[in-house]
Amino acid sequence: MPQLDVDGAVLTYDDEGPRDAVDVPLVFVHGWTANRHRWDHQLEHFRAGRRVIRLDLRGHGESTGAGVRTIAELAADVLALLDHLGVERFVLVGHSMGGMISQTIALAHPERVERMVLVNSIGRMTYSRGRGLLMAASTLVPYKLFVATNIQRAFAPGHPREEIREYIRSSAATPREVVMTLYGAMRAFDVLERAGEIRTPTLMVHGYHDVQLPVRQMLRLAKAYPDAEVRIIDAGHELPVEKPAELTAALDRFLAVKG
Repeated sequence: MPQLDVDGAVLTYDDEGPRDAVDVPLVFVHGWTANRHRWDHQLEHFRAGRRVIRLDLRGHGESTGAGVRTIAELAADVLALLDHLGVERFVLVGHSMGGMISQTIALAHPERVERMVLVNSIGRMTYSRGRGLLMAASTLVPYKLFVATNIQRAFAPGHPREEIREYIRSSAATPREVVMTLYGAMRAFDVLERAGEIRTPTLMVHGYHDVQLPVRQMLRLAKAYPDAEVRIIDAGHELPVEKPAELTAALDRFLAVKG
């Protein structure tokens, strides 16, 4: 598996599909405590006819590194990888925190982003006072319980328990420093007032049962975008693994539209 040294981290990534494809590469960015394998279904589907790039963000999956404090710093890692690969223009697909990273890139480098897909992502995390206090208190419990509670809540009711347990184990393997620091980074992330600047054609796909980042927060972001398409799917927050085929079909339709 290829790796790249970037500012104190070793990023593990996949770069598959034809280099001479007519369409620009697809770049998949996973979310908090996850890894690049969230996109297995999409990689398998698209790599036959299109270049597909995905990575483990620093401190996640098979990538090393810590010390990152902001979403912008994660965005810089993604751009460093794309520059290394010689990819100038691309389509960004970001899940949850990966969608925050994608928006950060689109705002800073609009000329490089042909299209963007935000999966279960928002522009600002907003809570009632009571919910905010509950979230703050959750950081005080033992680390593994904190991770387990967040991952359990991410899935819609009825998702197989054995799969959820496996995702909990995988997430809990992420270093505590990385998880807690980026938890704070997500809470501090806010591009809602600048969303109108993003002229990139954008698809927002969201799980109807998402309680981590509720649909209403995504719709608030969609209203601010000048060119956004919205699709709601019967899933929770982990849409890429809860309903992978439906997400892939939505991507296919969005990418097939020329213009």
